[in-house]
Amino acid sequence: MSQTTSQQILPVDAEDAILIGRVWDPATQGPRVVCVRGEDVFDLTPGVRTVAELMEHEDPADTVLRATGTARWTLAEVVEASVQHDRSRPHLLAPIDLQVVKACGVTFVESMIERVIEERCGGDFNRAAEVRKTVAEVLGGSLSGIRPGSEQAQEAKRVLTAQGMWSQYLEVGLGPDPEVFTKAPVLSSVGYGNCIGIPGFSSWNNPEPELVLILDSAGQVRGATLGNDVNLRDVEGRSALLLGMAKDNNASCAIGPLIRLFHQDFTLESLRTEEIALTVEGEDGYRMEGRNSLARISRPFEELVSAARGSHHQYPDGFALFTGTLFAPTQDRDTEGLGFTHKDGDLVTISNPRLGSLVNRTARTEQMEPWTFGIRALFSYLATLDAEAEPLQLGLNQLS
Repeated sequence: MSQTTSQQILPVDAEDAILIGRVWDPATQGPRVVCVRGEDVFDLTPGVRTVAELMEHEDPADTVLRATGTARWTLAEVVEASVQHDRSRPHLLAPIDLQVVKACGVTFVESMIERVIEERCGGDFNRAAEVRKTVAEVLGGSLSGIRPGSEQAQEAKRVLTAQGMWSQYLEVGLGPDPEVFTKAPVLSSVGYGNCIGIPGFSSWNNPEPELVLILDSAGQVRGATLGNDVNLRDVEGRSALLLGMAKDNNASCAIGPLIRLFHQDFTLESLRTEEIALTVEGEDGYRMEGRNSLARISRPFEELVSAARGSHHQYPDGFALFTGTLFAPTQDRDTEGLGFTHKDGDLVTISNPRLGSLVNRTARTEQMEPWTFGIRALFSYLATLDAEAEPLQLGLNQLS
């Protein structure tokens, strides 16, 4: 991984941001909940044992602001160990723990077209350029600005269907209900600096740069971070029923670098017009750039949250919600007309001025270290914390 300074991973206004995350602590052999202030990393554990617990506080940002103590690590050393994959030193983990990882798909009408193309290709990237041309001719114009579930959306779906372009993606892209699926098991997400996994059975795949909302058990959005919803286009293109195979593999979900809690002018409202940038740099000299403009999302955040949680479904430990992406790569990498797919060693950077930068490198899933630290391991670790002297004091009113 290229040299990355600690400041490059932080928001541009980091001095005004309330940033929390998780660090693996080799000294105690477990994850610590931390907050980052400037170049210092403060250990909030065991005063707050999990990020999920912190999100249940009446005002998580205020809890962190009122915490006092001594910095345990510097951000520079933690970032360096993360980049170098040095597991013998403190390094960043995904900033969530007990939250379920949910994701919304086809939340941008433009990206819906690429899903239709995948399906029409049957997962064969060799046919993508030809099918893309056909779909463009059938559309005869842009679908941007269409509100899913509206009469205009239903008419667009009718026209596409009449032209032989029926697709299940039209239903979730233009219909009244969004696609919501479970992206990854609890504790399986990887964080900043970790490799992201691409299974050997996929030959057409891509990153998906997304805004990730962090919610408590009541469905309140408490903050946000960045995510990479790694996608296997050939697998999902063969059949939408293979969504689990396409989306949920070891290290296929990257989240981070830190959660920015809502505080002052950083709110859900302020996120509606943000842009998320993507850069892929290959060891072969290839470079691709893309953007995910949240202003063009087809459904408001509140609609996505309501589809995921409500009287029909609860999450006692809260959840993280990927909100979808506008970005779908069509830029050719090797052969003209074959588009983009990952190669081993690609450096993927997903960034936003107010959320920082999430940086990972691709690797073959089957050759990566297996995922072994699950819920039982976390509970066993937390049980050892009773004997610890709290390294950082929290007010009693914040431990309820």
